[in-house]
Amino acid sequence: MGRRKIEMKVVEDSSSRQVTFSKRRTGLFKKANELATLCGAEIAVLVFSPGGKPFSFGHPNVESIADRFLNQECPKSKFRVSKNDEKAGRLNQQLEDMESQLEAEKKRGIVLDKAVLKAMGLPLKSKPPSFRELSRADLRKMKASLEALRENVKEKASEVEASSSLLLLANGRRD
Repeated sequence: MGRRKIEMKVVEDSSSRQVTFSKRRTGLFKKANELATLCGAEIAVLVFSPGGKPFSFGHPNVESIADRFLNQECPKSKFRVSKNDEKAGRLNQQLEDMESQLEAEKKRGIVLDKAVLKAMGLPLKSKPPSFRELSRADLRKMKASLEALRENVKEKASEVEASSSLLLLANGRRD
């Protein structure tokens, strides 16, 4: 007669849960010991009970295996990173940098909008006036400030383009 299939869900009764935890933990440690003995593997198992109490099993011991894992004292040939992985990592880093720059520019845009409203003497929560509501003098001032802003943007775009070109060249030399 075989065992019945156990449905995988949280055991609701706390005493049954404790008994299940204890039996399964013992079984897990037994399997870990068998794997270490049969295959000559170094194994560390850490388990925390639902109450937060720690349990551990290690062959030869948990501390040496944890130190080895944290310090990555394993042959480097096993964990070589391919060039594609390196490129993907660099591209992900560049993407993260660009996203952070975008967020900074969005915040800067909000600050500039507030500065424009303040310079015009309007409350900060109001919308900027439409062009039809402005006088010719105000429109001329706005045109001059927009032209200055356009020049600043051109300069920044040139700087970004130059730095990205240098970055691409530097990455090309590494490959």
